[in-house]
Amino acid sequence: MDAVPSLGRRRFLIGLAASAALPALAACGSDPAQAAAFPVSYSDAEWRRRLTPAQFHVLREHGTESPGTSPLNREHRRGTFVCAADGNPLFASSTKFESGTGWPSFYRPLARAIGTTRDRSLGMVRTEVHCARCGGHLGHVFDDGPAPTGLRYCMNGVAMQFRPA
Repeated sequence: MDAVPSLGRRRFLIGLAASAALPALAACGSDPAQAAAFPVSYSDAEWRRRLTPAQFHVLREHGTESPGTSPLNREHRRGTFVCAADGNPLFASSTKFESGTGWPSFYRPLARAIGTTRDRSLGMVRTEVHCARCGGHLGHVFDDGPAPTGLRYCMNGVAMQFRPA
């Protein structure tokens, strides 16, 4: 008879412990691209000097801009989207498409432009996309994009700049 109340308390305590641990797990969920050695590397103080606060938050702290806020959503000229931190060419404008998500989306990066890591934050597993030269966080890639790749590189506009052709 005593086992039923004890089991109820045990489940309650396990649930309580799990919910308390969730924020800590979310905070350390990304495989830190910044821990790797990249050709372009600066101290946090130098990155803060070089980037706007919004760029620093996204590129260096794995933040996300609000959907629909990037002027790059409306960029349709021919050219190249480059990393805002180091100018590394990332995506050709010919691979940009309207995904309806509120973030600039592409179906293919330029060769050797990006790297990926497993992101386990927010209680899910996603594939994070980062700049291959500086390790700056750009966004995530999903498998619900258009042909020919079937991929959707969902990027933070603040992490990029556009260079017209």
